[in-house]
Amino acid sequence: MNPVEIEEAVSRIAEAPFNPGEFPFEFLQAFGNRDVTIKRLRKDNRSDIPGAVLQRNNIHLAVCSEGQVAQTLNLLRESPKTQSAKARFLLATDGVTFEAEDRMEDEHITDVFTHLADRFGFFLPLAGITTVQKIKNNPIDVKATSRLNRLYVELLKENPDWATEERRHDMNHFMARLIFCFFAEDTGIFLNNLFTRTIQTMTEGATDQTHEVMAELFRTMDLDTRNDDREKGGVKSWAKDFPYVNGNLFSGATDCPKFNKLARTYLLRAGELNWAQINPDIFGSMIQAVADEGERGALGMHYTSVPNIRKVLNPLFLDG
Repeated sequence: MNPVEIEEAVSRIAEAPFNPGEFPFEFLQAFGNRDVTIKRLRKDNRSDIPGAVLQRNNIHLAVCSEGQVAQTLNLLRESPKTQSAKARFLLATDGVTFEAEDRMEDEHITDVFTHLADRFGFFLPLAGITTVQKIKNNPIDVKATSRLNRLYVELLKENPDWATEERRHDMNHFMARLIFCFFAEDTGIFLNNLFTRTIQTMTEGATDQTHEVMAELFRTMDLDTRNDDREKGGVKSWAKDFPYVNGNLFSGATDCPKFNKLARTYLLRAGELNWAQINPDIFGSMIQAVADEGERGALGMHYTSVPNIRKVLNPLFLDG
């Protein structure tokens, strides 16, 4: 499994009602453990702590009573089985909060359970992914790409004509506009989550009108506020707060793919993220990974960091 698939699986666990008996096995499956491995662990669990599951060379994790997370993590830490099985990770949770420890790196995290997916990068070595520092430092990059991927796939299901070669450019252009809007509302270009809030308000109970609302917003952002283009264009009152955006991103056709209820949900979930925390240098590869079917299979695996980009650009034309 790649990081995006893992993030999606952990998100499902964090969002679903907490199941104490199944959580350890669901968590291990999220990181690529096969059914046969899970079945073996159910039958032959070597942990010496009630409610815990031990996977040799990987993790010792336990579910505990509410408010007992810190004490349970300490039990895992002191367990002779943790030492003999050479478990790298320790994880304790009561379904409300969780604490985890990477014994190899001597790192510790604690958070509310619903934020488990935000911390998935910490556990990536469980899936055999060891070069994860960039993801551990900024897992929201992968989370954003993951949510865009879900939205993209659902839109193509709802709009098969947009999946054709003739409309590939239109779809990619639409995704680029979306990414700009998400980024703009978290960096001060739009105020107070304007884009996501407007979509949510104007399409509540009217999911089939989502594409029309977005088309109006895109049209509005192509009308210059320095002249009377907006007065002539008859901009809707709920769209007037959107600024003019130069650079031709919103010029040309403004038609959008139609949204079903699930696609609208994916759109709003993507808008919930703080896009100001996302590295702008990955936007290009983010669009490519989501839009290209071949790239989508390895989604989340390709990332060129800013320092590595500068290693190429600096000696070419940036250094004095």
